[in-house]
Amino acid sequence: MSTSSSLAARNRRNRNVAVLCVAVFAGMVGMSYAAVPLYRIFCQVTGYGGTTQRVEQYSDTILDRTIAVRFDANTSAELPWDFKPKQRQVELRIGETTEISYEATNLSSRPTAGTATFNVAPALAGAYFNKVECFCFTEQELQPGQSYDMPVQFFIDPEIVNVPELKNLKTITLSYTFYPLQQESAEAPQPAAAKKQKIGG
Repeated sequence: MSTSSSLAARNRRNRNVAVLCVAVFAGMVGMSYAAVPLYRIFCQVTGYGGTTQRVEQYSDTILDRTIAVRFDANTSAELPWDFKPKQRQVELRIGETTEISYEATNLSSRPTAGTATFNVAPALAGAYFNKVECFCFTEQELQPGQSYDMPVQFFIDPEIVNVPELKNLKTITLSYTFYPLQQESAEAPQPAAAKKQKIGG
């Protein structure tokens, strides 16, 4: 094989390697962007990490057995809100739909907006904690000094009693943490009263 042919073959190999490297890099970037929503979907479907379930209808089975649900509230230090549950705990029958409320107050002198993340403890119970309505499904915006009631409708799936690890479970904790929307985080004031707080739990 002539020197020119050998050089041409080497150049082709180098180009192929370069194209492959670019394709792998692009694929990795694409997967990193997809990882967060895919992980969120996985958690919602399986209840992994204490992620609750969203349902469209109430349970048609209500058991005689009761369970207590405690409520926990947290706010990011970057969000100037006072956020707390209006009830510390309720006791309900498994399968019974119940509504409770959280309350949020904007402590700043400007409109601020936030969004909530949520989970339950113990984590395994997340797959059986069904929300019919919840403020966590939408972004929330409060005017200066405004207070707002945020209802949550939920029930505990009767199938929970068939899970060996949960058959003796007496209490579930529902926890929310409010964070500022991305565009708010760099602008919202941070008064001392808006430092991270935890109520209940």
